Amino acid sequence: MPLFSKYPGGAGAGPRCTTVTAQIDILVEDDRWDALEPLATVACTAALASAGLDPSEFEISILACDDVRIAALNADFRQKGTATNVLSWPSAERAAERDGDRPIPPSPPMDGELGDIAISYDTCAREAADAGKLFEDHVTHLIIHGTLHLLGFDHVRDGDARLMEGLETEILGKLDIPDPYS
Repeated sequence: MPLFSKYPGGAGAGPRCTTVTAQIDILVEDDRWDALEPLATVACTAALASAGLDPSEFEISILACDDVRIAALNADFRQKGTATNVLSWPSAERAAERDGDRPIPPSPPMDGELGDIAISYDTCAREAADAGKLFEDHVTHLIIHGTLHLLGFDHVRDGDARLMEGLETEILGKLDIPDPYS
């Protein structure tokens, strides 16, 4: 039995989690993000479950913003003054030492707050339209991507990138979302 169902409300309905979900705080700075909560719930929960973690033991904060806000954050934290789709700030360093190894998993309850994610509506909408993807599918992918970053996954080194992209593809497949890398 699949963990998640993307069609509980019929055609056009957003994804819905059918298992225990992650604890997600969403700060909405841009009202166009009115349907982010169900997408974020599914994405974060699926990413945590794929890592073998109990989603209910973890907290994630999400800032739903626009390009102006995310460009400022990107400049402040990455010294890149341009807008991007998603940014992540893990609460602890969990990265694997060796390229391609899995990161060190968090240990709740002390390590239950995983960190913060910021996501820009403008960039997400533009990228989805340019790629001919459903906006909801693209946003779900980016929140999974951000959640994996909070868990210590990265894509700077080749082996790490293969591992992270493979996990994203696997998680998205379970949600009936096409592979974004093919």
